[in-house]
Amino acid sequence: MNTVRTTDEESAGARKVAVVTGAGSGIGRAVAVELLTAGWSVALAGRRPEPMAETAAAAPAGGGTALTVRADVSRPEDVAALFGAVRDRFGRLDLLFNNAGTFGPGGVPVEDLPYEAWRHVVDTNLNGAFLCAQAAYRQMKEQDPRGGRIINNGSISAHTPRPHSVAYTATKHALTGLTKSLSLDGRPYGIAVGQIDIGNAATEMTAGMQTGALQANGETAPEPVMDVADVARTVRHMAELPLEANVQFATVMATAMPYVGRG
Repeated sequence: MNTVRTTDEESAGARKVAVVTGAGSGIGRAVAVELLTAGWSVALAGRRPEPMAETAAAAPAGGGTALTVRADVSRPEDVAALFGAVRDRFGRLDLLFNNAGTFGPGGVPVEDLPYEAWRHVVDTNLNGAFLCAQAAYRQMKEQDPRGGRIINNGSISAHTPRPHSVAYTATKHALTGLTKSLSLDGRPYGIAVGQIDIGNAATEMTAGMQTGALQANGETAPEPVMDVADVARTVRHMAELPLEANVQFATVMATAMPYVGRG
């Protein structure tokens, strides 16, 4: 079921409209709250209604409008329903933050990775991103005024892998290709597409890094993290640029994390 939180001064036609996938936790929650605080209307998409409701409640009163939509981005019918709900509620779409993703089984060598686990990561991280981008692209191309922006959540792993991360790393490299292709194809229609590659934002997914993460030399070592709010502010900056300008790729990471020189 979809739920809506409105403000007394809401004027849907005057607000920018965003879809944030994986909005129930972590980076997705932080970005959704940042946009809501800035007055955006935001569709919160995710598989579990309760965490999305918590995200909507975390935004301060007097901000934008939150619409929660239960959706598994790996299912084409769920994606179609998500963007249909956004169109029906808000009438247009200005931003897709393609954030939903999974790391998959952690620390599993490639020879031991079950095919089902590989397929789940690919379906979520790559196929889900494609399905959402395709739906957003169609709507942005046809709406009036035409155009919009898609920001894909890549990863430091889109550049340099961690040990035992073949499925995650492969999908994040593929996401870079998706970003470039969509960016090129969107030019005639005012659709700007960029990617943010994030390293060690402090979320539930990275909670173990401060106590110890497997390094390329086989050792386990603690790694620094950064405030996820810094990621959210970067996404908002990218989102609020005029469509004549685009951040094609941005890398936001904990300053001292082992990225440059990893391995």
